[in-house]
Amino acid sequence: MTTQDLFASLATLLRELAHGAAPTNGYVLNKGDAGLLASLGRLTAEEASAAAHGGATIAAHVAHVTYGLSLMNRWRAGENPFESADWSLAWKIGAVSDAEWARLRGELRKEVDGQLAAFETPRELTAIELNGVIAEVAHVAYHMGAIRQIQAHARGPKHGAS
Repeated sequence: MTTQDLFASLATLLRELAHGAAPTNGYVLNKGDAGLLASLGRLTAEEASAAAHGGATIAAHVAHVTYGLSLMNRWRAGENPFESADWSLAWKIGAVSDAEWARLRGELRKEVDGQLAAFETPRELTAIELNGVIAEVAHVAYHMGAIRQIQAHARGPKHGAS
């Protein structure tokens, strides 16, 4: 396997998480699942302001994932944003307005697109860099699951559903 193959696989998985699985099959999602971005688009600002069991709001999860992707995109552009990263900011987001919810979703789409574009230009990575790149795709999947546990309206189709 080449670095190019690895980056292509990571792009395939992130694209599926963000934009949905094929109608016939998926690697992470059930076939026909519209993905995270479409799922979030179905939620109102009021629903995005919801939390479960005293946890974070959906809006906070979205801001957190967006922040992680933005750090990776900045790192790929040559910065070292990790030294000054403040992961706590996103978790302070509670209720959001319609405009704030639209902005959060737009920022997430922009950062996902940036990550996908970066995967098109493979480069050699150290072991720690490779762990970070793979972890970012897993991180998106984790928070997608958390969001879908908070709000059933954000869930995809069940396995075997048509």
